[in-house]
Amino acid sequence: MDTTVADPLLGALVDGRYRVRARVAKGGMATVYTALDERLERTVALKIIHPAHSRDPQFVERFTDEAKTIARLTHPNVVAVYDQGTYQGLPYLVMEYVRGRTLREVLAERRRLQPQEALAVMEQMLAAIAAAHRAGLVHRDVKPENVLVAEPPGGTHDLVDGVVKVADFGLARAVEASADETGSHLMATVAYVAPELVTDGHADPRTDVYSAGIVLFEMLTGRVPYEADRPVEVAWQHVDRDVPFPSRYVPGLPPAIDDLVTRATRRDPGARPTDAGALLAEVQSTRDDIGVDLTGRSRPVAQPTVIVPRVESVPQTYQSQPQRPSWARLPGSAPSPARRRHTSPVTAGPGGRLGGLLAQVNASPRTRLTVIAAMLTLGLLVAIGGYWFGVGRYSAAPDLTQYNREQAIQQAQNSGFKVKFAEAKFDARIPRDKVLSQVPSPGDRILDGGTITITLSLGPEIYKVPDIAGKEYDLAVADIQAMKLVANRAERFDDAMPAGYVVATDPQIGTQVKPGQTVTLFVSKGPNPVKVPLVIGKQLDQAKQDLAKVKITVNKVEEVDSDKPKNEVVSQSIGDGNSVTDGMVIDLQVSKGPALVTVPEVRNMELDEARKTLQGMGFNVEAQGFGTVRQQDPQPGTQVPPGTTIRLFAFF
Repeated sequence: MDTTVADPLLGALVDGRYRVRARVAKGGMATVYTALDERLERTVALKIIHPAHSRDPQFVERFTDEAKTIARLTHPNVVAVYDQGTYQGLPYLVMEYVRGRTLREVLAERRRLQPQEALAVMEQMLAAIAAAHRAGLVHRDVKPENVLVAEPPGGTHDLVDGVVKVADFGLARAVEASADETGSHLMATVAYVAPELVTDGHADPRTDVYSAGIVLFEMLTGRVPYEADRPVEVAWQHVDRDVPFPSRYVPGLPPAIDDLVTRATRRDPGARPTDAGALLAEVQSTRDDIGVDLTGRSRPVAQPTVIVPRVESVPQTYQSQPQRPSWARLPGSAPSPARRRHTSPVTAGPGGRLGGLLAQVNASPRTRLTVIAAMLTLGLLVAIGGYWFGVGRYSAAPDLTQYNREQAIQQAQNSGFKVKFAEAKFDARIPRDKVLSQVPSPGDRILDGGTITITLSLGPEIYKVPDIAGKEYDLAVADIQAMKLVANRAERFDDAMPAGYVVATDPQIGTQVKPGQTVTLFVSKGPNPVKVPLVIGKQLDQAKQDLAKVKITVNKVEEVDSDKPKNEVVSQSIGDGNSVTDGMVIDLQVSKGPALVTVPEVRNMELDEARKTLQGMGFNVEAQGFGTVRQQDPQPGTQVPPGTTIRLFAFF
């Protein structure tokens, strides 16, 4: 069945502007079509996201934000983004249409590339990715399918002069961010995924450096370094194994190629080039180096010097032709008489040849001047040559130790030198990405146009305590040890975390620590069988005693208005029945006591009337005698709590 005919988008007019012509490719996130921009009358590429992603409003929002960021990238090796919108609920991108093939298609046809071609393609890839890194973007899915190759004019298969463009910046991030909202997980293409994406989902420019190194490996060898039946097995091989040398599969590759791939694909992100720009500098340096190496290999082999037997001449008497050597005589020919050797007049006389030559020079002033001038010229040439080969072609190496990476490259280039980067090292004094050392050292001799090898500082060897809360203890210990830290186990009860899982750390997660420092992992013992007691209604002192019995400390006591007796507990911050945890503290609220009431004046009132008045105000009344109230206790005007007993004394 012809799938192009069945595609309902063919011939559609998207956004009243883009007429869909043909389907180019279909991937995991989107389908790509060619379309005619009827407004500007140009052919564009139309990438329409699959419905599975477009149903998520979080994805659509992030996709729009990423598209705006990508559109600001302006670089000749980046596939330009012209427009963005939604068609029938499906987000789409309008991009530059590149007439060519993907790198995947090139490799499918040619299997692998020559080193110079692979490095030429890699230079343009890294130039595009470096522009994204400078703009704060991480590609996250560098692979041959996202690299477009426009082969040079003329139909040549040499890719050294081809144009390379990188596509799909930010799309993997948009999909992964949307997936994170639902608790799922999106992983980059496993054949090219960096170890840190597998272990903790972290991505930065060094993640793209790793993936680019795997792409270079595949261009050189025609295969990816790891294969397995299940994708997850491939992904974990990136974590557990070092990428092999390309020369293991293609014998004869220059050692500089192996070194370059190894540097880009180190499992420790800190040991890789810091971003695509740093790797680009190393690729350019390697390309120059192996260019000389391969040129030397391609030269014709020099012919060895051999000894040819000497053929003596003989005097010529009767024959006009010289005597042939024995191995060249014609059949039946006879050897000719030996030729007489003529004596040169210069060699005649005392002193032999040298004496005759001196006599000839001295005989003519003009000849003498010519010989003297020739000797002076020869001496001057010897002196100049000696100076050039011994001193003149050398310069003093500039001091690059005061600069950062980019400044050092610029300073070296301004002085006419190339730069090569050695493996970066930690240093407690030199800030990260500043030059730690150089070879040759500042002031030492170096050939004009030579290469200075620079070692950059990784800064102090400091790590952050990883976020291991909620992980099983063994996995958490592995994360701690991977950061060169020492794990110490401590246990405590916790209602929320199952037994055996990490609850917290000391120092806290995210704290900067030095290698070898001990990090205490607090591991849950599960819920505490001891429960928080109910102390509401008890006096404060009694409540503190009950709480201390289960090792709960009273943190704060707050007095509040209440009709309860003074210092009676009316509230506790942790309810009764919860499990007690180690070091638990609790806050209590206690009554200030009921509000005081003023005792009224009831003296000189009839006893029954006085009793009714006091009882109406909430007092208790005790009366003695009868008739008129003559005395009362407490006295009128006294402030007393409600319910206080008032004693009355009555008589006539």
